[in-house]
Amino acid sequence: QVQLVESGGGLVQPGKSLKLSCIASGIESFGFYHMAWYRRPAGQESNLVAWISTGGETNYADSMEGRFHISRDNAQNTVYLQMSSLKPEDTAVYFCGARYYDSSSYNYWGQGTQVTVSS
Repeated sequence: QVQLVESGGGLVQPGKSLKLSCIASGIESFGFYHMAWYRRPAGQESNLVAWISTGGETNYADSMEGRFHISRDNAQNTVYLQMSSLKPEDTAVYFCGARYYDSSSYNYWGQGTQVTVSS
């Protein structure tokens, strides 16, 4: 059974940094999965934060460009999201998704970790 488990969320002051992790268990060939971080503010829809391909190419939502950095460690079955210069509007549940390289939709989702940016 495949599981994606996020960690690293919490309460942080504006302007500070936070690093999220998403560990995949029960998944074969993690390196064959594109990985993404999404976020869902309270009462709103989910939106893409960042995406990293099997080959390491990355893409970011406009509002995160330059502040967030996505990376992956295939040996550890882990994808990371380094967040810097956090703003109150970054407050949301952050969750990761895994999409097999030739799949048109995401195969697996994590439950998410809460990030709250407040003074």
